[in-house]
Amino acid sequence: MPTNKPTAEKKPAPKKPQVTASPERRRELLDTAAEVFAAQGYNATTVRKIADAAGMLAGSLYYHFDSKESMLDEILSAFLTELWEGYDTVLAAGLGPRETIEALVTESFREIDRHRAAVAIYQKESRTLSAQPRFHYLSDSQQKFEKAWLGTLERGVAAKVFRADLDIRLTYRFVRDTVWVAASWYRPGGQHSPEEIARQYLSMVLDGIALRT
Repeated sequence: MPTNKPTAEKKPAPKKPQVTASPERRRELLDTAAEVFAAQGYNATTVRKIADAAGMLAGSLYYHFDSKESMLDEILSAFLTELWEGYDTVLAAGLGPRETIEALVTESFREIDRHRAAVAIYQKESRTLSAQPRFHYLSDSQQKFEKAWLGTLERGVAAKVFRADLDIRLTYRFVRDTVWVAASWYRPGGQHSPEEIARQYLSMVLDGIALRT
């Protein structure tokens, strides 16, 4: 005859312990992820590929980040936050138009030195990513970036520091692309410092490469 034994209460599965990485380890993991994203593209990159590059199991990486999207968000937002700290300092300094351009270009190369992989990701992925709500700030940053550069160039033309026949938007695109494409070849610790590369670029952009007679 069956007995009505009370059924044992089912215990919930234990949660994975939360692991808080040290700031140094977290930065190391994000740097590794940035290199993988830059080399393989965001869509082609999996958490497993990042974990392999970091020398750890994919499951272990989830202890630190909930998704590859979170990693990319942190990489790009950290880069842009630092970029705008430098840019805002330049723009608030009350420099003349040429000096402002020189300072912005120099600051750009310093950011490439600090965040080369993040810059490469931004160059390749920002247009696609900005359509996602989480990455709308990429569009906002691009508009702010464009306004800063166009405004400085327009100020230079008005002050007769730059040529009156200058196509402002074309000049902006040329300078922007000439500077940021350096992320594809620049390597920190190379023969030239960011400041030296900026000086050479500025010499070519502002003074040209033809011998003056």
